[in-house]
Amino acid sequence: MIVLGIETSCDETSAALVEGGLKVLSNTVASQTALHRVYGGIVPEIACRAHSAALLPAVETALKQAGLTLKDVDAIAATQAPGLVGSLLVGLTAAKALAWAEGKPFVAVNHLAAHLYAAHMADPASPYPAVTLLASGGHTAVYLSRRPGEDEAVGRTVDDAAGEAFDKAAKVLGLGYPGGPEIDKLSATGNPKAEAFPRGEGPGDYDFSFSGLKTAVLYRCKGTRGRDEMTLTPQEKADVAASFQETVVETLVDRTMRAARGLGAASVRLSGGVACNRRLRARMQSAAEAAGLGFVCPAPVLCTDNAAMVAGLGAILLERQGASDLGVDAFARVEGPLAGRRYTAKAAKAVK
Repeated sequence: MIVLGIETSCDETSAALVEGGLKVLSNTVASQTALHRVYGGIVPEIACRAHSAALLPAVETALKQAGLTLKDVDAIAATQAPGLVGSLLVGLTAAKALAWAEGKPFVAVNHLAAHLYAAHMADPASPYPAVTLLASGGHTAVYLSRRPGEDEAVGRTVDDAAGEAFDKAAKVLGLGYPGGPEIDKLSATGNPKAEAFPRGEGPGDYDFSFSGLKTAVLYRCKGTRGRDEMTLTPQEKADVAASFQETVVETLVDRTMRAARGLGAASVRLSGGVACNRRLRARMQSAAEAAGLGFVCPAPVLCTDNAAMVAGLGAILLERQGASDLGVDAFARVEGPLAGRRYTAKAAKAVK
């Protein structure tokens, strides 16, 4: 089965063709980073217009790279939620229109579930149950997966997502957008133990909190009175960046491994854009291997927003649940198991 996937949940316009839910035939991504960099963040109206202009060319490019036509496609999948509603509607509407015009089944896919499935695509032999950390600009949560496409959130951030915290810390430090790669690069010359930043605790055993850390970085750089100008030397800036990154990484690894132990996971996985962070990948792999667990982290192209993961999961959903109704709508937020509930060590026992 060959599925055409379409992803427009935020600021990446992507189209991909995947065979059998695993084999990526093509995966094209049109980035909008340059459009939003001047604003220091994503502007929804600009994102919508950019998706409208880039989507059909992206589909055409994906088909050309795979050496296929729409006649060769067996189904069309698109992201339905969560994300920016305007952006989602561009891809969702186009996918439904193509499916109707070509007489193909249409499958609505959850963006978070697709990120989790990307880890399965990277290593289908990795054992279940699996605990996955999904960390991105808009989402940070820990999931328990019993099989591909069957996922439940067991921990989540109660305020900022990890990627959002990176962006905000980078802005305070006077770095560029997006903040994650900028801090990762600057941290290479800094001392990760120079600053004792707080490690936020959420209400649940596997929850996160990054707002206090973000405020601590602000106070370190500009003082409690919020000076307009920083007085840090270049080396001090590098030390702050390295210490901030280390604090985020240690928090993410600690909660993920805590969940893996508490829920009896056979493997640990990383997904989402923040999974591109070199320090996080190295520390999580080391922790998983020390615990005797398998470790999976997709290549960066499958960590950031992409349509290959949408097409791959779309094939699984079509096989299990059948086609989606063409009347489905886009939603900014997600409900149900992927949204999660608060977990404590006592409640976790019931999940095993």
